[in-house]
Amino acid sequence: MALDASLVRSVREWIAADPDPLTRAEAQSLLDAHDSVGLVDRFGASLRFGTAGLRGALGAGPNRMNRLVVRRAAAGLADYLVRTDASCRTRGVVIAHDARHGSAEFAMDSARVFAARGIRARLLPALVPTPVLAWSVTELGASAGVMVTASHNPPQDNGYKVYLADGAQIVAPHDSNIAEHIEAVGLDVALAPDDRVLVERVDTSIIDRYADFAAAVRLVPSVGGVPVAATALHGVGGGLLAAVFERAGFAAPITVSEQQVPDADFPTVPFPNPEEPGAMDRVIALARASGAALALANDPDADRLGVAIPDRAGSTTEADRAAVAWRRLTGDEIGWLLADHILRHTSGSDRLVVTTLVSSSMLARLAAAHGVHHIETFTGFKWIARAMLDHPELRFVFGYEQALGYLVAQRPLDKDGISAAVLMAEVAACAAAEGSTIEERLRVIRSTFGDLRTAERSIRMSPAESARRVASLAQHPPREVSGYAVTAVEHVVAADLLRLWCGSARLQVRPSGTEAKVKLYVESEGVDPTLLLDGLDAVVSGTST
Repeated sequence: MALDASLVRSVREWIAADPDPLTRAEAQSLLDAHDSVGLVDRFGASLRFGTAGLRGALGAGPNRMNRLVVRRAAAGLADYLVRTDASCRTRGVVIAHDARHGSAEFAMDSARVFAARGIRARLLPALVPTPVLAWSVTELGASAGVMVTASHNPPQDNGYKVYLADGAQIVAPHDSNIAEHIEAVGLDVALAPDDRVLVERVDTSIIDRYADFAAAVRLVPSVGGVPVAATALHGVGGGLLAAVFERAGFAAPITVSEQQVPDADFPTVPFPNPEEPGAMDRVIALARASGAALALANDPDADRLGVAIPDRAGSTTEADRAAVAWRRLTGDEIGWLLADHILRHTSGSDRLVVTTLVSSSMLARLAAAHGVHHIETFTGFKWIARAMLDHPELRFVFGYEQALGYLVAQRPLDKDGISAAVLMAEVAACAAAEGSTIEERLRVIRSTFGDLRTAERSIRMSPAESARRVASLAQHPPREVSGYAVTAVEHVVAADLLRLWCGSARLQVRPSGTEAKVKLYVESEGVDPTLLLDGLDAVVSGTST
């Protein structure tokens, strides 16, 4: 079958401009094989630049992450900054990258593009967690920040995350305006020599300053630590976590050695996300064997935190304790524990806590009990940051989203799995000092504020199909889920979120903003959330009767 002439022309133009011999060869092989499906998949569309920046599979063409796509993104961002920020050339852009395939090249290409457009490019030391980059934007007074990472996505992906001068991820209209500038960039993107004065490398003292800041989030520094096991899940946060623990007065965590060194292939976990079943198995086994009180997991760019705990109820002998069951806490349970700890060890009616629409409503109950301000935002940590910026008269003390994202200080304006790990270790230490456990603290929270239970699930499907399913359910909502009547329906269009109520139980559906899946969330009191989740899954999948 003959290939479309305009498609062939576009592919050849791209090949001529592509600086990477591997992706050039990939595109050429598809042309030689007359692979129309592969060519249309890569060249028939472009990765969309949005509030998460760019994220996608590595490969050739405008619909993949590659050096030419990154150069065009950097050029478009640079042009936008020049138009909107008169001081951007001197304040510059801070750039960092993780250990994923292509990340170092993407970061250096970005720096050379910024420099070629007269903007100071400030490269952080190699292999930096995302929270360090986000923190450094305001610390260094930069006009913007770029983090090359795909966070917890599988190894074939990479991404390009953008922050503006306030230190928060971009939101509308900045995202669409930057996207327009990227579209206006041609395939011939100018680069500065990498030794030009406008490309500079920030020294490692910036990492030390971040580490000091993250260690200082402790609220009860007089309490000693408890044994902690931790894993970096082959990411870039392991060494920094140990350094921050030491600065905080804790012993370094016992680590999963085979997951401690950065590895872009993530050989021991199919999905390097602490939310995924099995991702924390090794650190839990290590915690059990070593007698640790807590198991922690950061995702590969260390902006998320997973936690597992032993349930020692009824354990009276060494044999009992050796066989004790461990369980991963839900993202909401971690949020409750951190919020409870922070609110009990801070004071003032000007305090502010923030969470998202799909997170548990427990934070609102805790806030009311402590007499502090509470805001519920759209899904995504960028909106938590926006709530902080929109209310300078209030003192932010805590924000979280149930997808293992937590901020326990006023900086950075993004989730931070390193500082959250420090404070979670303090929660465990305080419980131990009181002769209690984290499990007991959760029981007290539920008995005091309501026995809320949450459950969530992801169904893998294309972004287009996810959006279609949510829109269809909004127009034709089910009458019942798992035998429970649907009593109210709300379509939060701005958040692309559908809410169903079965009495007091809240069921939610939304397409993922960064992955090919639709996400389901259930919160209930007195009803098994898993039962409702199974029913919601059947409704969304189209298998309910």
